[in-house]
Amino acid sequence: MVRLLENLHQFSLIMLFVCLFFLYRYLKKLKRERTLTSFEYSMFLIIKVAYLICAGSYVLLFLDRHY
Repeated sequence: MVRLLENLHQFSLIMLFVCLFFLYRYLKKLKRERTLTSFEYSMFLIIKVAYLICAGSYVLLFLDRHY
């Protein structure tokens, strides 16, 4: 049961990041066409920071498991 919940959690994270990636690309395209509103710009920055934090924490966890 725990294994199933872990798999569902991993799947939900993957889906979340896929959706965030497409939202990021959409905002990037919009930024080229016109200036972003303050809300759109804040979402643009939050997505960038979230990807950096996620990647950094993943690398740290990966290194911690192998040392």
